[in-house]
Amino acid sequence: MLNLTERVLAQIKEEDCIELIKELVPAGQPAAEDPLDPDELPGSEEGASALIAQKLIEMGLQVEMHEGAIGRPNVIGKLEGKVNKPTLILNDHIDTYPAGDPLAWTMTNFNPYNPTVHGRKIYGRGTSDTRGNMACQLMAIKALKNAGVELKGQLIAAYTVDEERNGYFGSRFMIEERGLTGDYEITVEPTSWTNGDDWGMDIAICNSGHCILEIETKGFKSHIWRPDVGVNPIMKMSKLLLEMENMEFSHTPPKTYGNTKPMICVVRIEGGERRETQFSPATSKVRVLVVGMVPGMTPETVIKDINAIVEKLKEKDKDFDADVTQMKGNSFVPATQEEPLDAPHIKALVKAYKQVLGGEPKFYRKNAFNDTIQFSLHGIPAITFGPGADGWPPVNEYIEIDKVVAATKIYALTIMDILGVTNQPNE
Repeated sequence: MLNLTERVLAQIKEEDCIELIKELVPAGQPAAEDPLDPDELPGSEEGASALIAQKLIEMGLQVEMHEGAIGRPNVIGKLEGKVNKPTLILNDHIDTYPAGDPLAWTMTNFNPYNPTVHGRKIYGRGTSDTRGNMACQLMAIKALKNAGVELKGQLIAAYTVDEERNGYFGSRFMIEERGLTGDYEITVEPTSWTNGDDWGMDIAICNSGHCILEIETKGFKSHIWRPDVGVNPIMKMSKLLLEMENMEFSHTPPKTYGNTKPMICVVRIEGGERRETQFSPATSKVRVLVVGMVPGMTPETVIKDINAIVEKLKEKDKDFDADVTQMKGNSFVPATQEEPLDAPHIKALVKAYKQVLGGEPKFYRKNAFNDTIQFSLHGIPAITFGPGADGWPPVNEYIEIDKVVAATKIYALTIMDILGVTNQPNE
């Protein structure tokens, strides 16, 4: 006869995980595409939110939906425990990156929202970031319910919108405006790695910050036939970007760096006007993200560092002129501090990881934004763990099936350990 833990793990089947991912990936798409660009319209997640709410209701959770913006409902499912202490929040986000050109999605028959299995991978936008991860938490909760587990503590499944734009109408709204709180929080976002035949899933115990900047170089228009009498701002911008490529930002070294130290990533460059190929432009603009930011770094500190390079270029070139500004909108997220490794939710996750996979996970700072940051900044001990690849491909995104199944089992065991079980004899 199987004991309670064995009954829970027996509920987790590969085919069920695959079918749920196939159901989640196309839900409400492409409306849920949510570009980070502050000057672009946001997504609308209501189609996917409705499906997720339905899944939680079918599992017997008490479900509420809260909108911080029209058409963007956050989904909160609560599973009351015997004493409701402690409270564990499980989290993932509902919006996705834009899919881009469908013709580039060769692994999904040119439809990014057609989840397709090839070998041991499922391809499609949102598989790795992050509905394939969300499936792990949902399947873990379902396994606990089907196995008849009675929890002592309270479980909250918080699936939020607007994460791709830093969570202003999602996790931040739920915490600040709806009072969402808990003793521990785990976000299921990509933390996995593969090295040849070896693979695993690490635990992100903190996150890097980021900031979006705009830089404009100024010039003086001239005819293309006489570039010698003008000042070409595109050429000036090229000098600045080369200087910035390997720049070192001022910061106090943390205990743990992210995948990169603080550095720039240029995402857009503009210069010249339509129907004016006969003239050099008057200005050139770039959009730059400073990523890998560590605690203590702010928009003011990074702009100061870049302006120091601008001043050096001005000393060498009397015609060089540039302005560096933070983009308007929700364009800065600070880095978070490391969670202590002896925190109960970390210890429980490590224990479950060993039980399922045999080895031990590593700990690191995750470069990317996720809702873990908002929970951490509001005083809730928060970490990140999930089967998606940390650094998934922008096109032909995928998640590995073996990791999904393993992560689902790990989540089920972790929930039981953190919240406690009232009907589990000594095993």
